Amino acid sequence: MVATFITSRAANPRQALLLASCFSLLGALTGGNAVAYTVSSLIDLPAGEALLPVIFAALGGAIIWNIFTWYSGIPSSSTHSLVGAMIGAVWLSGGPENILWGWRAFTGAGHEMIGMVKIVIALLISPVIGFGAAFVLQKITKVLLINASSKINLTINRIQWIIISLLAYAHGANDSQKAAGLIVLALVSAGELQVSGSPLWVRMAVGFAIFTGTLIGGVPVMKTVGRKIYEVRPLHSLNSQLAAGGAILGATFSGAPVSTGHVIVGSVTGVGSADEYKMVKWRTGANIIVTWVVTIPASAIIAGLIYLFIRSFFPY
Repeated sequence: MVATFITSRAANPRQALLLASCFSLLGALTGGNAVAYTVSSLIDLPAGEALLPVIFAALGGAIIWNIFTWYSGIPSSSTHSLVGAMIGAVWLSGGPENILWGWRAFTGAGHEMIGMVKIVIALLISPVIGFGAAFVLQKITKVLLINASSKINLTINRIQWIIISLLAYAHGANDSQKAAGLIVLALVSAGELQVSGSPLWVRMAVGFAIFTGTLIGGVPVMKTVGRKIYEVRPLHSLNSQLAAGGAILGATFSGAPVSTGHVIVGSVTGVGSADEYKMVKWRTGANIIVTWVVTIPASAIIAGLIYLFIRSFFPY
């Protein structure tokens, strides 16, 4: 979120992370339940105690893969890893028929998008939307500001404080609901909760977790996004933030879980391509795409192994 904000010198790392953390928390508290419902409905298993090790294994697989890519400086998708881990855990617990793939509904008369189909389409399209929107914005603003002096960068950097707040809010609203959906599913399975939506205390718990994680920051990932894709300047940063924030908010309102990291990488590549496409470090982008492809199967395998370990020692 804050990589280009810092690289363009609109704020220092401490200011950027604190601002992003606060608005991510606000997004988590007020972002609704549409994405949480999409994530929790992916598992087509009866709620009960036997579902708890499945959820535990899914979370464990996603966390391990996220930590690995975090320390490697690769902006992978927590959404990809969570979806992959859920597939791996559910597959080994009850078989592939217990995963809501959504293919029949999509190919049917109504072309309804549910389950894995909705998630995969959202994950594939959202970076493309971020790229396209950022590309167009960069082209338009370059024409509008063609005679502007370098002093315009001061104004652009001030505007970035507003836009990064929007982006952080969108991130908190979308990402928090993925975890909240699984927490609610676990509580229902344990007989501790009878409601379908996320209670306020669940949203607060997830929100403060995102607040803390954002505040700590991922310096290697920030360096990759801010410097190793394109040499970002204030106007690039502003346009990439606008494009990414709009794409993520749109996905959140439609109940589609998307990857904040993927959308931001797409938008940064978009502004770079619109400005000087030869200066875009396409090799870095290729490495990121490889990680995106590997994430779902890798996290699925890790989660599957965790589930087998749990069942070996704690059979239900």
